[in-house]
Amino acid sequence: MAKIAIIDDDPDIVEAITLILQAKGHETSSAANVKEALELTGSEKHDLIILDVMMDEPDDGFYLANKFRRIGIDAPIIMLTSIARVTGYEYGKTDVLPIDEFLEKPVQPSVLIDVTEKLLKSGGAN
Repeated sequence: MAKIAIIDDDPDIVEAITLILQAKGHETSSAANVKEALELTGSEKHDLIILDVMMDEPDDGFYLANKFRRIGIDAPIIMLTSIARVTGYEYGKTDVLPIDEFLEKPVQPSVLIDVTEKLLKSGGAN
């Protein structure tokens, strides 16, 4: 099936997402910060990226999403975050942020699978 990168600094989240996606037959790899994410995506091609917003810095996910597009990574990106709870602002897809879906943590496994399958079929909107 698909090769999916999970970029999040919370090992429990990475483990949970890995179990969900691998149960559906997907191959996963992970990174916990900007440096690891750039190394991972530079050494392997992924069909989809699941990206947290807040890692070492509060905007690491925003930085990475834009960086991925600038360096030619066109895999669909799901931004999985709890930032709306922290900031009170409801983020959505914008022209400024090149992601395909925002999902709020905690996400139901069925929702994650549905969005993942939809983006893998469509190749993403970006």
